[in-house]
Amino acid sequence: MKKALSVLVSLILILCLCGFASAEGTPYRIGICQLVQHVALDAATQGFQAALKEKLGDGVVFDLQNASGDTNTCSTIMNGFVSNNVNLIMANATPALQAAVASTGDIPILGTSVTDYATALDISDWTGATGINVSGTSDLAPLDQQAAMLHELFPEARKVGLLYCSAEPNSKYQVDVIKGYLADLGCECTEFTFADSNDVASVAQNACDGSEVIYIPTDNTAASCTEAIRNVVEPAKVPVIAGEEGLCKGCGVATLSISYYDLGYATGAMAYEILAGGADIASMEIRFAPNVTKEYNKEMCDLLGITIPEDYTAIE
Repeated sequence: MKKALSVLVSLILILCLCGFASAEGTPYRIGICQLVQHVALDAATQGFQAALKEKLGDGVVFDLQNASGDTNTCSTIMNGFVSNNVNLIMANATPALQAAVASTGDIPILGTSVTDYATALDISDWTGATGINVSGTSDLAPLDQQAAMLHELFPEARKVGLLYCSAEPNSKYQVDVIKGYLADLGCECTEFTFADSNDVASVAQNACDGSEVIYIPTDNTAASCTEAIRNVVEPAKVPVIAGEEGLCKGCGVATLSISYYDLGYATGAMAYEILAGGADIASMEIRFAPNVTKEYNKEMCDLLGITIPEDYTAIE
């Protein structure tokens, strides 16, 4: 009996050291669909994987796929995850989340890099949780503070161009909200929308022609086209306030940004609660980044002759 007990204890210790696994004794299988490759979304995916590897060790495997900015590809990827009966889906960005929801009502879905879940999922009576097989984290930095930042750096500016992709509901949501804050600060806002990456440069030129300052929200298409935007705004000497660090590093002068790695890590912690702790995803409230930071792009500020206050941090 003592020998049998000793063997049992040893087996338990081995399992603990090797990491948790699913009830079937195999690793949890997680499908990750990332809308497009750019710095912010890459960091969120990395943070998500790091959190789960830290907590589960070899007890988790990932099927990471990138949709290259194509919403139809998101749907194809999600259908593949459902066919493979993954234990959980991580949808990185709003179109990926929407594709996941359309593909399954049973498999737990966690979103990240999603600005507003009520808008993304068309939920009118929002309470903080979705009530379905979906939860996750939001990348929304306080829009009132972003408007205040724009006004702080450019107090004389009255014409603000709002540049974003019309196909991204998360971007439209941010623009609609920040317009009110900017109007309260005496700014006249004009929207400049592009349908996809093909017309980014021409629309950015129109924005430069009609604006003293441009604001770009956390827009995935814009984030993947920062070089094209910079090639327009830099010679036009029109500064860009960006919704996140990757955009700012590519074409902006300043941002009030979150850490997308930390956001992804928080999403991974939620996944662990669901997989290993049995948490009810339908009642899990959407979580937000704990901190925001004032950052600036030193190179662009020097080129445009913009002086930044001391409480801003230079983007590395």
